[in-house]
Amino acid sequence: QGRLVESGGALVQAGGSLTISCAASEITFSHYGVTWYRQASGKQREWIAGRSLSGISHYEDSVKGRFTISTDSAKNALYLQMTNLKPEDTAVYYCNTIPAREWGQGTQVTVSS
Repeated sequence: QGRLVESGGALVQAGGSLTISCAASEITFSHYGVTWYRQASGKQREWIAGRSLSGISHYEDSVKGRFTISTDSAKNALYLQMTNLKPEDTAVYYCNTIPAREWGQGTQVTVSS
């Protein structure tokens, strides 16, 4: 089944940048479409970015132009590069594949104003 492990979350100031990562055991990212979700405190988990097997990326409107999803086949890693961070980006961030599998523990991103 494999396991997803997110990392790299941190406390950053508004306007700052951060790249978070996703590693996987028994999962080869290049074989799947991939996604990033986030869940703010008290809210439902929401989709924010996805990349198809053909390499086409899509983003939720609130992060479009600020976030970039990417993969590194050599490292079998998935990344989410985040720029111009806003306090409303504060959430636990999760990665997954398409089709989705069991969620990892997520990584906390906190943006201070």
